[in-house]
Parts: sequence; structure tokens; C-alpha cells
Amino acid sequence: MQQSTRRNPWAWIPSLYFAEGLPYIIVITLSVVMYKQLGLGNAEVAYYTGWFYLPWLIKPLWSPFVDLLKTKRWWIVAMQLLMGAGMAGIAFTLPMANYLQWTLAIFWLMAFSSATHDVAADGFYMMALNEGEQSFFVGWRSTFYRLATLAGQGGLLIVVDWMTKFYDGNTERAWVQAFYSVAAFFIAVGTYHAWMLPRPQNDKLRDFAARDLLNEFAHTFVTFFQKKGVAPALLFMLFFRFPEAQLGKMSIPFLMDPPTEGGLGLTLEQIGIIQGTLGPIGLTLGGIFGGICISRDGLKRWLWPMVWAISLPDIVYVYLSYMQPDNLIIISACLFIEQLGYGFGFTAYMLFLIYYARGTHETAHYAIATAFMAAGMMLPGMLSGSLQERMGYQRFFLWIMACCIVTFVVSAFLKIDKDFGKKQ
Repeated sequence: MQQSTRRNPWAWIPSLYFAEGLPYIIVITLSVVMYKQLGLGNAEVAYYTGWFYLPWLIKPLWSPFVDLLKTKRWWIVAMQLLMGAGMAGIAFTLPMANYLQWTLAIFWLMAFSSATHDVAADGFYMMALNEGEQSFFVGWRSTFYRLATLAGQGGLLIVVDWMTKFYDGNTERAWVQAFYSVAAFFIAVGTYHAWMLPRPQNDKLRDFAARDLLNEFAHTFVTFFQKKGVAPALLFMLFFRFPEAQLGKMSIPFLMDPPTEGGLGLTLEQIGIIQGTLGPIGLTLGGIFGGICISRDGLKRWLWPMVWAISLPDIVYVYLSYMQPDNLIIISACLFIEQLGYGFGFTAYMLFLIYYARGTHETAHYAIATAFMAAGMMLPGMLSGSLQERMGYQRFFLWIMACCIVTFVVSAFLKIDKDFGKKQ
């Protein structure tokens, strides 16, 4: 019989959720910066890295097997060690002549590992803690996830910039050393969790019949599409972030490209400071304020202010592309405003996913809804680089503002209970 151990949650929750957030940022964001620095064009960068969203898109298809095959504790440790091996694989293959094929394949496998780790970690959190502890640590787990964002988008970019200078401008060598360092971290944290994670009695292998599993799986998907208002809900899930899906892929290339090519010509250190610190701070503050507003008046009351908030601040990129300021304070202020509005507006999106998933199979339906969210980011993002190269940055950002009309249209058909989201 499996022995039950009890650990202080402070000994494993911070490290677990930091390890959950870091690979997502590396796969989705840092890959864009690395390929851009290594000479790929915007169309190639957006198309190739857009495929990395696929594991999160199809995560509901294999998430039940994480619950049935092995324990969640086993999945957590195995995926962390596998991601460490993947980071080392990126570093090892970068100097090769066919590095692009190798690194793309490894990034893709890392994305699957990260998505699987998400499923196992969130399930383990509910198994290892009682209800009171879950409520207490929910804010802390989000905090350490965001700290991973700061470390990935900010700290790692700054480190790569320093290493590039140390290696006399050898960008490839700088990225190799950075990925070896992250590989060492993941191997260390996987080893640590193999020893430190508790062993809940209910985290165990389950007996199941394949036919019952498939029947329940099919029933879950069928009932998702039988919900009231499914058509406007799906359109909202897919297209509410249509402008952001394109903007998100091209924002860092815009900051990196020289002014002669329409960009701002920032260094990685400057991008790390802005995108890795000020940006997430604005995003967090916007999310906190959005949560407070909805808890007071409900989602229905704040839907349209949040639609405006997630759309209108995108105009700062139009300003930056036309004016091309070299003042870091002005650039930082513009991007902080955009992220503040995005954080505030994105609150409505996430709350609607919860609203739509209510009822039977709530957890599975929410996972399916997040898959549509990933699809809404993946497909437009893959095409954004090609659009930008044809239009140039100025017209591309004007196109982004025009796409905000789509956000307004898909929001107009939603039907939401007026009391949903209010704090009782």
C-alpha cells in the first residue's frame, strides 16, 4: 500500500508553479526571440512558433489519461526531468547546420511535456491540499507562476544579452549557455520534487474499462456542444482575442527590428526590462482590478468596459510604429498601458469560460473551452508574420486596430446572467 506523507505546502507549491510557468514562457515567447536573433524572418518565426500552441489546444484529448495512467506525482517529476532534457537538447542542437529542424521538434515535445505537466500539477494541487489550504494558496500559486513569467521574459533575456556581449556578439553561443542553465534548473527541480512532493493517498492508479472511458469521453464532448448559446460562445472563445493573437507574435520582433526596418531597435536587455517586468506588472494590476470590478457588479455589467479596455490600448503600437521614439520611458509607458488594458479586459474572457463550463462535467468542459482559446491564439498568430512582412509595421498595426471590430461583434451576441460573478 502506498505510504501517505505530509509536507509543508510552502516546501513545494512555490517551486511547482514556478516550474509550471517557466517552460510555457520559454516555448511560446523566448523561442520567438531566439529564432528572430538567429536570422529567421517574421513570417517564418510566427508560422513555426505558432505550432507550439497545438499541445495546449488538444490537451483535453489526453488529459484523462494523466488521471488514469500512473500517479500525478509521477507525471510531475517525469515531465520536469523530460523538460530539462529538452532544454539540454535545444542547447546541444543549436550549433548544428540543421538546427532549425532539431530545435523545432524539441520545442514541440517540450510543449507537450509542459501541457501534460499543467494537467498533473493542477490535479495534484487539489489532491494534496484540503479545501482551506486550496483557498489560501490559490493566490500564491498564481504569484509564483507570474514570477516565472518575469524570470523567463525578463531575466533570461537580460542574461542572454549579457552573455552575447561576453562572447563578443556570438548570439548562438549565448543561447546555448542559457538553455544549458535552464536544463540544469529543471533537472534540479525535478530531483527536488521527487523527494519533496507529498504522497496523497488518493493519488493512485485506478482500475478502468477502456469502453467506459471512451463512452464518458464522448459524452463529455457531446454535452459541451449541446449547451445553450453554444454558437455565440464558440465565436467568442475563438475571436475575442483575434487582434491580440496577431499582435502578440509581432510585438517582440517590432521591438527588436532596427528603425530602418520599421522597428524600435531595442536591445534584449531593454526588452527584458520592459516586457519581462513592467509588462507583467501592468497585466497583473489590470487583472486584479478586473476581478474586483466583476466581484462587485457582475460580469454582465463590466463586459463592455472590458471589451474597450482590451481593444483601445492596442493603438499605442500605431503610435510607436509611426513616431519610432528612442526614449525608453515613452516606450515603457506605452507598453505598460497596453498590458494594463489587456489584463483588465482578459478578465472578462476567463470569467466567461467559467460561466459557460458550469454544470455537469464542469472541469472537462472548462478544459475544452481553453482548447478553443488556444486555437484562437494559434491560427491567427501563425499568419501574423506573413501579414506584417507584406504590410510593414505601420499598416500592420492599423490592421490590428481594424481587427478589434471582430472583438466587439463576437461580444455583442453573448447572453450572461446579470448576477454571475458577483460576490455573494
